[in-house]
Amino acid sequence: MPDLGREEPPRPPGRVGFFTRIALSPRLHEIFERMPLMNRVTRREGVALFDVVSGFVQSQVLLAVVEFRLLHILAEGAWRLEQISLRSGLAEDRLAVLLQAAAALKLVKFRRGLWHLMPRGAAFITVPGLESMVRHHPVLYRDLCDPVAFLKGQTEPELAGFWPYVFGPLAREDAGLAARYSQLMADSQRTVADDTLRLIDLSKAKRLMDVGGGTGAFLRQAAALYPELDLTLFDLPHVLEVADRFSPRLTLAPGSFRDDPIPEGADVISLVRVLYDHPDSVVEPLLKKVHAALPPGGRLIISETFGGGEKPDRACDVYFAFYTMAMCSGRTRSPEEIKQMLEKAGFVRVTKARTLRPFITSVIEAERG
Repeated sequence: MPDLGREEPPRPPGRVGFFTRIALSPRLHEIFERMPLMNRVTRREGVALFDVVSGFVQSQVLLAVVEFRLLHILAEGAWRLEQISLRSGLAEDRLAVLLQAAAALKLVKFRRGLWHLMPRGAAFITVPGLESMVRHHPVLYRDLCDPVAFLKGQTEPELAGFWPYVFGPLAREDAGLAARYSQLMADSQRTVADDTLRLIDLSKAKRLMDVGGGTGAFLRQAAALYPELDLTLFDLPHVLEVADRFSPRLTLAPGSFRDDPIPEGADVISLVRVLYDHPDSVVEPLLKKVHAALPPGGRLIISETFGGGEKPDRACDVYFAFYTMAMCSGRTRSPEEIKQMLEKAGFVRVTKARTLRPFITSVIEAERG
């Protein structure tokens, strides 16, 4: 007889998938392990699953590799363990564990008694801003040390105050910190700008306005490719005070896209890493302001990392989604969400370019009808 005093839990609206039901059966796992073809699949899935389980330790290994500058040491040539120990200041027994872990991540390798740099490790220290990004990750790690409390909103994320501290008035208290992270922003913005400009064509544009463009990293890269293009940088007055005045074709337009209208006169407007820093209550009015500022046929370019929607993306739906949540200011969105917001603001012909490196940036374009 059912317990009438207790509410029955609701039933799920859909059935569990066939292969998922198989994965839920320990008995079938045992059977598949004895089948020559299926055991490869189950073992591969097991390795992938443990890769997820060990992800935090992998990121900490990477941070240690960066802090001890092991990749830079090996970039000079192959070294014996004791030589690396002397240069890094890390005891040989612990260094051996760290190097072996780095080898498992394919950053380095051991051959004939010497440690060598691998192509992946070389690429890591070559990509601008990547090392600086890893060095600032402890802020995010501390915010996620109790993910349950974090997701319930029971913590005060340190990251929420980190960037305002670095670039706000308090930066004067730690000039070294401000300089270090200013360089991180400049490096990462240059990489984003390069990838964005590979995905779009500005050959027919007359004036490009970058809204919320910071000190002008994106416009500088655009000017190098399109020297005849007129440029406008729109951002807060105190940001423009330190903007890069790199071209006589550049116009500085001080203002706040939260409070002020977007200046008219540009036939292309860009929003580079702007939307995911802000909630819908800011993004929706901003898109309407951009629409009002553009002439008929004018183009809007949105460049940032997007969520995968129905096809989740590890870079955005894991890393950037939690990063923006910790910042307490914005959120990642899928291309479908962005398209709906653009159409609501009056844009037409919304398209997404084929992405080169989605973990760096992706691009959506739209026109004012």
